[in-house]
Amino acid sequence: MQHKRPTLDDVAQAAGVSRATVSRVINGNPRVAADVRELVDRAVERLGYRPDPVARALARGHGDVVELIVIDDEPTCFGTNPYYGRVVAGIVDGLRRSEAQMRVHVVGQADAPRLLDRVAHTVSAGAILVNVPAPLAAAFHAVCPRVVSMGRTAAPVPSIVPDNTTGAYAAVQLLHRNGRKRIAAVPGPEHIADAVDRRAGYLAAVRDAGLEPITGEAGEFNRTSGAEITRRLLAEHPDIDALFVACDLMASGALQALAAAGLRVPDDVAVIGFDDSLIATCTTPPLTSVRQPVEEMAAAATRALLGGETGPGWHGTFPTTLTVRDSSG
Repeated sequence: MQHKRPTLDDVAQAAGVSRATVSRVINGNPRVAADVRELVDRAVERLGYRPDPVARALARGHGDVVELIVIDDEPTCFGTNPYYGRVVAGIVDGLRRSEAQMRVHVVGQADAPRLLDRVAHTVSAGAILVNVPAPLAAAFHAVCPRVVSMGRTAAPVPSIVPDNTTGAYAAVQLLHRNGRKRIAAVPGPEHIADAVDRRAGYLAAVRDAGLEPITGEAGEFNRTSGAEITRRLLAEHPDIDALFVACDLMASGALQALAAAGLRVPDDVAVIGFDDSLIATCTTPPLTSVRQPVEEMAAAATRALLGGETGPGWHGTFPTTLTVRDSSG
């Protein structure tokens, strides 16, 4: 059973004093009589009241709060996708030496418009958007220009991105140099610009190498999707000898599908992912992956918001690098 969290008003009623008096006691105001302070302290202890740190910061005039908004239909996404943890780590780093705080919102696609509208009208320091489609990001920006999207989005919306196209191109080049001729792509969601740009890099590299493009249907950035797309690709193109996968989570699913099909990595099929997250070091074999500096990007976005640097069309691009491990042969 869920219990309502005690409020300042609840404490005031229990102590028989005003809400303002409770606030003065909690904030350490010395101009409160000792007997009144004792009444409030007892009520706080009895009710189990805990002040909201964000609300206290706002009350003290330190109202800088960076809102992190993530659209993901998976309720446990922060536990299953390391990308989000890396974004949070970067924001925390960007908040150093400031009194600003972070507030995190995770919302499914159906409820996203309502949440975004509410936050846009109440934001203080600004907001960082993750997986927010271009129309919703543009609508947010129209109300609140203090926003940065992690990933390319609608033209006027400030954004910060990895060099997705160059990273994907380098991955396919490595596979081709290693003698692979039937290189397939396991693409990410079509509504996320990062995935679109990675697919474009794959297609450009395949074309320049004189190879035939082989692409699966667009999937989601998760393990299950990577496995399902890989199984379909193997059924339709059994001679595939390499996979470029849109993210490490999808690549972990691709590796499982290859193992289930009795194919060895990298002997039969080489695999390269994208992110260079913790997952890449934990797969069997360890995964070659395009590294995007997520923490540095999120920190830069946070500092730009706090510094008021994010005008319309503000944009930052971070280079990607290829971390070579055993999966690419």
